[in-house]
Amino acid sequence: MIDAQSSSSTRPYLIRALYEWCTDNGLTPYVAVQVDDSVQVPREYVKDGEIVLNISFDATSGLELGNEFVAFSARFAGKAREIMIPVDRVIAIYARENGQGMAFPRPALPGPDAASAAAALAAAPAGMDGTPHADTEVKLVESVPSPAPGSAGGKPEPDPSSPTKRPKLTRIK
Repeated sequence: MIDAQSSSSTRPYLIRALYEWCTDNGLTPYVAVQVDDSVQVPREYVKDGEIVLNISFDATSGLELGNEFVAFSARFAGKAREIMIPVDRVIAIYARENGQGMAFPRPALPGPDAASAAAALAAAPAGMDGTPHADTEVKLVESVPSPAPGSAGGKPEPDPSSPTKRPKLTRIK
């Protein structure tokens, strides 16, 4: 009998399932990744210790969604780069178009120098042109108002006093 502690993580299976759901519905799958030394990504695009990557068929080459790693090749500013992400560093997978997806618990940064490593990563340039986004605030999860019951399908105006809010993943540039 396998107990919960000796069984494998559900995270890679959920990542693959949501990737397939996105592609089956014509949506663009994005992953948000907590970056540390175990993650192989272009550091110039890391912002606040995180990076968001388009993992669609059109944006990647040789995508492998394994049980231990997500690996693929992608172009950044016209230059091909090899990307390798340990599955436990994926903190969310969602559809760019509607924000539907799943967030995962954040892994703890290893070692006593975790704060200094996070600060060093946050200091790296984050813009597509290599310039930092010092004045841009990025939110992964944002509360949005739920539609009113019986609404006519249009988007309701946000009501800041509304007690019913639900989390929504938003695209990070």
